[in-house]
Amino acid sequence: MRSDLEAAAHSARGFMPHEEGIGLYETALRITGPDPIVEVGTYCGKSTIYLGAAAIEIGSVVFTVDHHRGSEEMQQGWEHHDPEVVDPETGRIDSLPELRRNLEQAGLEHVVVPVVGESQTVARHWAGRISMLFIDGGHGSDPAHADYEEWTPKVAGGGFLAIHDVFQDPADGGRPPYEIYSRAIEEGGFEQFSSIGSLRILRLPI
Repeated sequence: MRSDLEAAAHSARGFMPHEEGIGLYETALRITGPDPIVEVGTYCGKSTIYLGAAAIEIGSVVFTVDHHRGSEEMQQGWEHHDPEVVDPETGRIDSLPELRRNLEQAGLEHVVVPVVGESQTVARHWAGRISMLFIDGGHGSDPAHADYEEWTPKVAGGGFLAIHDVFQDPADGGRPPYEIYSRAIEEGGFEQFSSIGSLRILRLPI
């Protein structure tokens, strides 16, 4: 399964190293409750493939939330801009077509549900609980903290919270993911579960 996962994820654009993707996959395999997995920040679905593979094994489903117009650092002139995901007719980023192709090629269309919209808008209308939440959306201060505030209260007891691009040293990366990771421990009641590269995984006690 791991070799298949690496091959499937390798073909998808994104910034998730394989070892961190495996960390997501193995964490999701530990889910015992009936609630779904939610990913905030899909892009082209690299991390979604790891979560979807686990969802198949445990009989769950992944809702992956993104407006597919790219976060701030993906816009033209910024470090992570990729012109190949720009719609030539509109000149705007549109990662949804590639996501759909990647899910089809990975055989995950039946367990992954793309939700196209602003994260905070979707969160405000999300009524259920979540077994595992993966936050990897906008890394600016406002969107990162808004994702934390809107989504983490929905994590069920015993559920997991994963946050990507967490760097303790400011020289290694932006601060907002580290800030919301710290908030989750200091005020959110989450406990450290594991750490793989820049991926931090927490768990909410039952």
